[in-house]
Amino acid sequence: MKNFKAFLFLIFPILCFSQKQYSKEFSFINDNDLYISLSQDRYYTNGMFFNYRFISKHSNQKIAKKIIDFEIGHKIYTPFKAVVQSPQQHDRPFAGYLYGSFGINHFFKNNSFLKNSVEIGVIGPGSMAEELQNFIHDIYGFRRAIGWKYQIRNAFALNFKSSYGKTIIGDTSKYFDVTWTSTANFGTVLTNISTGFYSRLGLKPLQKIINTIAFNSNLNKKDSDLFNKKEAFIYLKPQIGYVLYDATIQGSFLNTTSPITYSAMPFVFTTELGIRFTVDRLNLGYTINYHSKKLKSLQVPRGNFFGTIQINYQFE
Repeated sequence: MKNFKAFLFLIFPILCFSQKQYSKEFSFINDNDLYISLSQDRYYTNGMFFNYRFISKHSNQKIAKKIIDFEIGHKIYTPFKAVVQSPQQHDRPFAGYLYGSFGINHFFKNNSFLKNSVEIGVIGPGSMAEELQNFIHDIYGFRRAIGWKYQIRNAFALNFKSSYGKTIIGDTSKYFDVTWTSTANFGTVLTNISTGFYSRLGLKPLQKIINTIAFNSNLNKKDSDLFNKKEAFIYLKPQIGYVLYDATIQGSFLNTTSPITYSAMPFVFTTELGIRFTVDRLNLGYTINYHSKKLKSLQVPRGNFFGTIQINYQFE
């Protein structure tokens, strides 16, 4: 018995040390319709997002974690075919959006979060969307895009984003939960509101809002009583939104010279079906995205799909 206690005394620090606590993270997210179809290349055709996050040292009785987020993002939009020549056939404008953002994310002990961020960038030729799309097409051996001369014109981009979420359903087995989420955007690129649910079905016991890859909250300080846990789950995220303004469709009100514009559909339905899981320092994901018609164009179908891949790498 004494030997067993001595063994526990020796092994306990090792077991504690084996618990992982990563306080920083790099992530890469890529949206592209090629991830669901090799023949589809239309509308929101590519998005690239690079993030660096770290956990702040500041906390209080209500806030479990405060995470700082820096992002560089780039989005490309085209008509139903990037090689369509006649401007009369452009059923949505060519558009590009390049920005950098700074965000502060609060995760509360009552199983909720509040995320606020500001984006600064450019919409139009200054985003270099044409050059990036041609580079991607050259890699895959596709024809270069035609029609970028009709794209949404250059304009300064300043946008604010705020998101709130709270878990409203969770079973005692920790293999299923539902979080209500809402997002508001306001600025020179996008002004809208959306709300819906983030439902998870766990392949392992689910982690709470304050410590999960689902909401990028699984960063922990060394002196914290929280650790990075193994996660694997399937999720479904349906959302309904109301759009007041979308510069990638309507053109920017700061520059009204765009040759091809459309009116935005006021109500939009979106949903995501995906899988997320961890592998040591990595957490990975694949998502199928659907959105209803976003603009008032007779040629545009009622809905569209694209895929998303995500890679996050954590470190101390």
